[in-house]
Amino acid sequence: MTSTTQTVCPSCGGPISEADRFCEACGAELTPTGPSMPAIDTDTEPTIELNTGASAVPGPCRSCGGTISADGYCETCGTKATKPRDHFSEQPAPWVAGVCDRGIRHSRNEDALAVAADPEPGSRALLVVCDGVSSSLDSDVASLAAARAARDVLVAGHAKGLGTESSRNSAVVARLKAAADAASDAVLENTSPDSPNPASCTFVATVLEDGLLVAGVVGDSRAYWFPDEAEAVALTVDDSWAAELIATGVPRHEAETGPQAHAITRWLGKDAPDHTPRTTSLNVTGPGWLLVCSDGLWNYCSEAAPLADLVRQTAAANGGEPLATSSALVDWANAQGGQDNITVALARI
Repeated sequence: MTSTTQTVCPSCGGPISEADRFCEACGAELTPTGPSMPAIDTDTEPTIELNTGASAVPGPCRSCGGTISADGYCETCGTKATKPRDHFSEQPAPWVAGVCDRGIRHSRNEDALAVAADPEPGSRALLVVCDGVSSSLDSDVASLAAARAARDVLVAGHAKGLGTESSRNSAVVARLKAAADAASDAVLENTSPDSPNPASCTFVATVLEDGLLVAGVVGDSRAYWFPDEAEAVALTVDDSWAAELIATGVPRHEAETGPQAHAITRWLGKDAPDHTPRTTSLNVTGPGWLLVCSDGLWNYCSEAAPLADLVRQTAAANGGEPLATSSALVDWANAQGGQDNITVALARI
């Protein structure tokens, strides 16, 4: 990896290098003179296409309602049209859905999601979220490739073990690790060999099969289980500087708002120390919500109990429909400031 000059973020004082475009500690966009406002989109890097269909045509300008010209800008106010990657959703079954959004501050969406589900509610659901590291090159390409590669591995595998509960759990954990391997390979395939700042992203995935729920994580994207009649559960523990501080007794709010709150200690990428996901398993015995999300959501509501209340209230206001609820949670995060890309994936069990 090419060495770079180290300096500090003018916004929070966190460590940055001259190759960084965003501060990993506070998320501030960097320029030669300091943090900048998100007014200009300078994204010229390739982006993996979404399945938008051949007839996809830019709609009216989101700023003024004017017509978008062939060059991608509004003919009336000059605002650049939103790209399909800026905001997209997936709903493989009525009970499972996800929404991925650019947020307000960032000029492009480096989050990604990929979900799959069987038609029968509560039967089988596979949710994957990857959050591209903003300071790395091509992280938007790498995160989407990683999420899709992991989902495809999870969809293809359906091992039952040797018929016992422990062997079934071991089989699902092995499949999650294979999915992380595939995601890592996808990141490497989308990294330039001579890149001074290799593409990288976080990884979180959940597998729900016939009452068994297994979650695996690398980085600081998260999975939660919110049962209707029991205590909310955080299924994952972040690989981050903040999580290490919390483990030593530092209050969560203090650790998660400090100058290096979003400095992660593990990730997927060429320079990753280890990409084996840490896993958690539990048996689902009643109805509830499974949430998988990026830090664009949990930044504003981190602890399991209040986040469960938010999800339940939002779901109640949207008829319990996962896609509408995911979209409303994204809107809520944007209303709190939208400082980062936002991804919300939900399964109603």
